[in-house]
Amino acid sequence: MEVWIIPLLGLMTIGAVLAFAWSSKKKTEKRMHDPNAPKSTLAADGPDTRG
Repeated sequence: MEVWIIPLLGLMTIGAVLAFAWSSKKKTEKRMHDPNAPKSTLAADGPDTRG
């Protein structure tokens, strides 16, 4: 039987999620240190988009 397929797919999924999380973390940290990055509209000192 091909019992090894399920654990392999699980490990590949976990690996993909970890790679995506690591990439997002690096992108967020880079943006936090960029003084020219626009502020989020959810930030207290961000732009007011309400009419």
